Amino acid sequence: MILSKHSNLFRWIIITASFTIVSLILWKTFEFFQHFKEEERIKMENWSFAQTDLLKTTNLDIDLGNLPLKVITSNKTTPMIMVTEDGNYDFNNIDESKLTDSIAVQKLIAKFQEENNPIKVKLDGRIISTIYYGNSPLLNKLKYYPLALFLIIFLFAAVIYFFYRSSKIATQNKLWSGMAKETAHQIGTPLSSLIGWTEILKTENVNPDYIVEIEKDIDRLQTITERFSKIGSVPVLETLDIVSETIHSFDYLKARASKLVEFEITTPSLEIPVNLNKQLYSWVIENLVKNAIDAMKGRGKLIIEILQLENDVMVKVTDSGKGIAKKDFNRIFEPGFTTKKRGWGLGLSLTKRIIEDFHNGKIKVLHSEIGKGTTIQINLKQAS
Repeated sequence: MILSKHSNLFRWIIITASFTIVSLILWKTFEFFQHFKEEERIKMENWSFAQTDLLKTTNLDIDLGNLPLKVITSNKTTPMIMVTEDGNYDFNNIDESKLTDSIAVQKLIAKFQEENNPIKVKLDGRIISTIYYGNSPLLNKLKYYPLALFLIIFLFAAVIYFFYRSSKIATQNKLWSGMAKETAHQIGTPLSSLIGWTEILKTENVNPDYIVEIEKDIDRLQTITERFSKIGSVPVLETLDIVSETIHSFDYLKARASKLVEFEITTPSLEIPVNLNKQLYSWVIENLVKNAIDAMKGRGKLIIEILQLENDVMVKVTDSGKGIAKKDFNRIFEPGFTTKKRGWGLGLSLTKRIIEDFHNGKIKVLHSEIGKGTTIQINLKQAS
């Protein structure tokens, strides 16, 4: 209870602590980089001093021992170019393939100048050469360490986000399933009573037409109950002719829709066997048709088309309604998303679940244009 109550506070504490730790790591990395860079600077200055000592030894025949030579030969990592006062070049720790001509050398010198300030080599107060040096391979690798750290943190955050999102979706699906089962259960009790009362009415002097209409509504309620019962669990699929099932749902909806809506259906002449759950598939067609009629505000043209492909069957529902913005093509299938003033935004999300989760098919907005209409496409595998 306490954890649940303060979960938001704990979340912000963890985020703040993580941000602080990452900031400290980056700061310390920067400090280490600067310290290492200063160490390389000192190393190169010592190299220039050793170079001066060697020149003094040559000019004055002074024996300074092996120290200057050891200092010069100890530099095996830092790339450098030494330009003498007469314009000659001396290279160290540089791949000769990069020094193809004077232009390449000048570009490399410019690059080194951006990385480090050049060092002047003086002898008796006179500048005899200039040392241009770049960052060592280790320093270059260290320079990209923060980027690698950011990438690791980003990937880690992405894993946490997708884990949290998947967990949340799983919880939502479990909640929807539970609500669907409970709804089916709640409808089932009065429905059984209605069926009993209908049988009693048949024995009374009641107009048979009334009983027929009541039975139609009872059948409708039974269909709704079966739908909710199946959406809350894994439904059983059976091999059915998708053409006849679509026509059956189409005719039912056409008879109960406004006469201002022009209905049209195009189907192959042959049967197309598909593994379907009859009640749930009819719910899909009903949701798509009702959404199309709402988009047309009860007036327009609605077309259902069934196409047989090599291994698939395609069902298209096209309306002449207000259309869908391209940025909302995927969002319309999210739970709670709706553009209506009244509505829960569950119809298309249930439709997507029925097609993709229960029937292993695909549903998408094939085409839509604002003010001209929308086409939604369903793809299902043919039964073998």
